[in-house]
Amino acid sequence: LHLQDNLLKTFDVVVANPPFSLDKWGEEIASEDSFGRFKYGTPPKSKGDFAFVLHMISSLNSNGKMGVILPHGVLFRGASEGKIRTKLIEDNLLDAVIGLPANLFYGTGIPACIIVLNKNKPDELKNKVFFINADKDFAEGKKQNTLRPEDIEKIDFVFTTKTIEAKYSKLVDLETIAGNEYTLN
Repeated sequence: LHLQDNLLKTFDVVVANPPFSLDKWGEEIASEDSFGRFKYGTPPKSKGDFAFVLHMISSLNSNGKMGVILPHGVLFRGASEGKIRTKLIEDNLLDAVIGLPANLFYGTGIPACIIVLNKNKPDELKNKVFFINADKDFAEGKKQNTLRPEDIEKIDFVFTTKTIEAKYSKLVDLETIAGNEYTLN
């Protein structure tokens, strides 16, 4: 929908919460995509999570950053999703993974995560991914859990400052991630 001179318009920042694991997202037309959005691979027909991610990456300018909420499964599922995840990491696009508590979102009780991608990571963060495990800090609700202001502030502070905190946050090098078969769980 966002075109400029018949090309995808690009942005400094993209933020999204696409539908989790969308079935029948349009996999059959990905091979004919004139915008080159699937250079990292084609996601499976039954799970469109990386289709949204790849579109958003293609919509970033050369200094662009993005944050997207996804089901936790994108961190470890194999096959074509594993290949896409591996290429994103190897191309140094993945900046951070923020694990969130279960039951935060309407319509699903599964845990989610935020992945942050950056097309222009600073030198000190190249070939590294910052992890935050924020799945224990929340207010339990009757039907739905919520992040309290202090939980959000902690995530923001730790992410922004890249503070290392035992059992909460860690900066992990590409070699370690490769040794874990590019699983980010």
